[in-house]
Amino acid sequence: MDRIAVVTGAAGGLGRAISAQLMAQGMRVIGVDIDAAGLAQMAGERFLGRVVDLFDVAAIGALFAGLEAEFGGVDALVNNAGTCLMGEFPSISARELDRQMALNFSAAFHCCQAAVPLMLGREGVKKIVNISSNGAYNFDVFDPPHYRASKAALDTLTKDLARRYARQRIVVNSVAPAMTETPLFAVLSEEVLARAVAAMPWGCAMQPSEVAAWVGFLISGAGDVCSGNVIILNQGRDVR
Repeated sequence: MDRIAVVTGAAGGLGRAISAQLMAQGMRVIGVDIDAAGLAQMAGERFLGRVVDLFDVAAIGALFAGLEAEFGGVDALVNNAGTCLMGEFPSISARELDRQMALNFSAAFHCCQAAVPLMLGREGVKKIVNISSNGAYNFDVFDPPHYRASKAALDTLTKDLARRYARQRIVVNSVAPAMTETPLFAVLSEEVLARAVAAMPWGCAMQPSEVAAWVGFLISGAGDVCSGNVIILNQGRDVR
């Protein structure tokens, strides 16, 4: 039986790398994104795209109900969908705050709510990996406060679910990368981007494949006994 992995934000730069990594590990990947054209480009024997608006809680429920009917459950969930809205404090609007929290935290929360019941009947160790950010911890970098808060909330969810479902062999971890070269670079000014990349010890941003390799490790058998952790990837930048 195929092991089923759900990857949100699958059509983006990091989502594509994570999907490729998990397919290389033999999993069937259900890629979730609002970008229908991007998902269509990824179609293949081990990849099935599902166009879902993650702001829509009912749509998330329908997605996982369909996966239960088609596959009998899921074995892994990667909450990768997210963005960084660049409003300046204290002028961040209520709408921007709500959208930031809704995509980076609430969507992941609702995906976990829908996925966990589908994991309970599956054999072996089931996996949830939440894609957080180094910005939740490093206050020297540019990240705006609502973005930081959304990722810190995601990491608290990680720890709660890891403890809550340990006996059911559902392991939950966060991966918190620093500067990674994805389309999100486009939200930054050239000056901010150059300053952020220069702060990386190697003088360059990390690549999506490097982050994806860590996700693959956690979802592999080698990651079975690792749960409730926030794994920070930043080339050693913040070691004190």
